Amino acid sequence: MLGPIIETFIGGLLTGILYSLVALGFVLIFKASGVFNFAQGAMVLFAALSLARLSEVMPLYIALPLTIAIMVALAYAIEFLVLRPLINQEGIILFMATLGVANFLDGFGQTVWGSDIYKIDLGMPKNPIFIFESVFPGGLLIDPSELIAAVICAVLVVVLAIFFQVTRVGRALRAVADDHQAAQSVGIPLNQIWLMVWAVAGIVALVAGMMWGAKLGVQFSLALVALKALPVLILGGFTSIPGAIIGGLIIGAGEKLAEVILGPVLIRAFDLAGGGIENWFAYVLALMFLLVRPQGLFGEKIIERV
Repeated sequence: MLGPIIETFIGGLLTGILYSLVALGFVLIFKASGVFNFAQGAMVLFAALSLARLSEVMPLYIALPLTIAIMVALAYAIEFLVLRPLINQEGIILFMATLGVANFLDGFGQTVWGSDIYKIDLGMPKNPIFIFESVFPGGLLIDPSELIAAVICAVLVVVLAIFFQVTRVGRALRAVADDHQAAQSVGIPLNQIWLMVWAVAGIVALVAGMMWGAKLGVQFSLALVALKALPVLILGGFTSIPGAIIGGLIIGAGEKLAEVILGPVLIRAFDLAGGGIENWFAYVLALMFLLVRPQGLFGEKIIERV
């Protein structure tokens, strides 16, 4: 019995790293503008669609840098057309702007790339591997594609965490998040910071779209995967890059274990049909955190003085 539980736990951790990657895009935008970027899920979908359709007519090593250029150009367009006119506006106005961007990207992506289900072949191995066969009967089954994706995501997360925590750009980003006007008054170029952060968020969305697209296929329901980043952010904190990592691991492992362990208990106790726990467990856990620690595990506690 211990073997399947450990196997489920490992699979949950690998999925959790993918959740962390999506959540990282939200954190970067929130740290730069102080607003929840509702368009991050649409950016993940748009990036995956772009790569999938371009790779149909050209090799992947050409389609990938071209897609990166598309996401950087998209970041520039969002900053120039949407964010720049809204500098120093209320956070709710910026939030509504990202909501508009999300709906535009959903429709624009369908218009340009189509609405069918597309595949992204990254050349990763698909045959499962077994580890610890001498310890557990039959060993523990690991999906090598998920393992490779987790390693890639982990490396990207660590690089970005170091870059934004210790570099001059990272310090400028935190200053912009605290107060737009004060940051501008000391010479921090707000437009350049926003452009850089949105470009990085676009590249992160591309990597997330690649991994999730290779796993699930590129389809418009892929944008819904980004909603799972919301409980990740609530657990880890909206301003914490390490929090996005820890929150993703907790959500990924928690929902898998809840499906396997809690599911049978609820079925026997309440005569339920079973299943579906994985879909709501993360949100219930996030709700409990909101009641106890609304700033998250690593978020900064907001103190207002009057």
